[in-house]
Amino acid sequence: MTAFERRASAGLAGIYGLRMLGLFIILPIFALYAEKLPGGSSHLLMGIALGAYGLTQAVLQIPAGLDVRSLRRKPIIYAGLVIFALGSFIAAFADNIYWVIAAVRFKARVQSMRP
Repeated sequence: MTAFERRASAGLAGIYGLRMLGLFIILPIFALYAEKLPGGSSHLLMGIALGAYGLTQAVLQIPAGLDVRSLRRKPIIYAGLVIFALGSFIAAFADNIYWVIAAVRFKARVQSMRP
């Protein structure tokens, strides 16, 4: 690999690694945290909050991918990262389980748009 390819690969691996870390670091403690939120005592809502990301992304991946084909790749990636971070802050400061679910679905919608 050339130096440019290595740098590009390292950048993409870093972005993807941070995204996965942000998603899966909460799994072991989310059930304990959600119980303290209003509405979080429901195991159904806890499951929805954890599964909403994958389900939303699975449903929207192909239609959103077709929509962004005509746009340039880098602006979409940068905008997606910024909006994903915004969704993470919304989830972090949510005061009830419904805001957590909304933030997770928002993040999944944005991430389904990536090229």
